[in-house]
Amino acid sequence: MGAYLARRLWQMVPTLAGVIALVFVLFNWVGGDPALILAGKVPDPAQIENIRRQLGIDQPWWVQLWIFVQQVFTFDFGRSWSTNQLVSDVILSRLGPTLTIMVPMLLLETLLAVTLALLVAWVRGSLTDRVVMVVTTVAMSISFLVYIIVFQWLFGYRLAWFPVQGWSEDLWTNLVKFAPLPVLLGVFVSLAPSLRLYRSFFLDEIGHDYVRTARAKGLSERRVMLRHVLRNALIPILTYVGIGLPSLFVGSFLLEMFFSIPGLGREVIDSVNRSDFPVIKAITVYLAVLTMLVNLLVDVLYHYADPRVKLR
Repeated sequence: MGAYLARRLWQMVPTLAGVIALVFVLFNWVGGDPALILAGKVPDPAQIENIRRQLGIDQPWWVQLWIFVQQVFTFDFGRSWSTNQLVSDVILSRLGPTLTIMVPMLLLETLLAVTLALLVAWVRGSLTDRVVMVVTTVAMSISFLVYIIVFQWLFGYRLAWFPVQGWSEDLWTNLVKFAPLPVLLGVFVSLAPSLRLYRSFFLDEIGHDYVRTARAKGLSERRVMLRHVLRNALIPILTYVGIGLPSLFVGSFLLEMFFSIPGLGREVIDSVNRSDFPVIKAITVYLAVLTMLVNLLVDVLYHYADPRVKLR
């Protein structure tokens, strides 16, 4: 296991180098001159040169690239251009609210989708199966913005169960008061596509020879589904969850904007509006790192889900 992890971590180095190079090119050459952005609408040439010198962009490109590499590995991207706050402090302060929303959403959506998909696959071909497929198809056809409006109106204004917007410094208050509505919305929206996909995974396993063999040995349908079908379908399910985990942070952008949650998603949108390049670059690079680490975690979980999978 140790040798495998070391080898995989070493293989991430070229990918991370490519991400760093791409981000550097996009923000240093394609994104325009940062000095002109910071100087304002009526820039003074002397002021522009002074800003370039302070930012280090008057240096040769290879020096600027080395500075950027040092920023990535030291977690020091300097200060935000708009708030003058340390970029590391900005990320750390925004990470908590995002995780408060994303972690419960991921756990609930995965557990519900796997459970419901297994039940639907159990009664495959029945009226219940067909009704569930129709409902999930309709649910997938509705825009995410429509769900936001409906959920805010129904649960926030009509029933007054949860506040529509707001956040506090207390974790427990956020979990029981401000987080339930966006979490409920996120689970409801992501449940339909996950349920349909997991159902197809289970149906594919049901058609294999080992399932017919288990039934021929006299095993009950419940034991076949829970012990054999579910276990063997965990590989594609883990793959789907691993691929979708980084996209949850992207999906949090709308939730955090509409529910006024001070998380990373809202910070990215605000930083784009303010052309705050240091914050955008830092979040972009670390989201790529998160994606690579999640892929590694999924590969390790393959081995525990199915011991036949060898880590080599």
